[in-house]
Amino acid sequence: MRHKETDKHSPEQRLILAGLELPPAPKPSGLYRPVILTGLTVWTSGHAPARVDGSRYAGRIGETLSVEEGKEAARLCALGILSSLREALRTLDRVQRVVRVFGAVNAVPEFTQHPAVLDGCSEVFSTVFGEAAGTSVRSAVGVSSLPGNAPCQIEAVFLLNEAQSD
Repeated sequence: MRHKETDKHSPEQRLILAGLELPPAPKPSGLYRPVILTGLTVWTSGHAPARVDGSRYAGRIGETLSVEEGKEAARLCALGILSSLREALRTLDRVQRVVRVFGAVNAVPEFTQHPAVLDGCSEVFSTVFGEAAGTSVRSAVGVSSLPGNAPCQIEAVFLLNEAQSD
């Protein structure tokens, strides 16, 4: 839950105040870039959940993982995205707002709570960037499999502060 006291803090400060630790920025495992800047817009590739120690989170929602475990996986995806963003921008303070979040959820065909899983990611972004700037448009879809049996894979689009762009 956000408090008025954190409203005056920068994203980097909010990250620390929330006790969030970023994993190492993932390295591409194919022919793609984790982050691309186009003007004031930053696009991230899909990020799978990884822990701070680099280990991967795996499983299928509704089969081997619960909704809460899926939400934790989405939270880890958000932290990985922030790690890649920080590596590309040198600081999260350059981000003006989160524009879009898209998430694929590895789930059994009967599963219908995809948005609840993605809430894990959205909650991290809201904590780090503030409720107004951290709440984006969002799509959540179900898929029958993901690379490495990841429970979810999430990508995001961010808008940078004009005064701080290079």
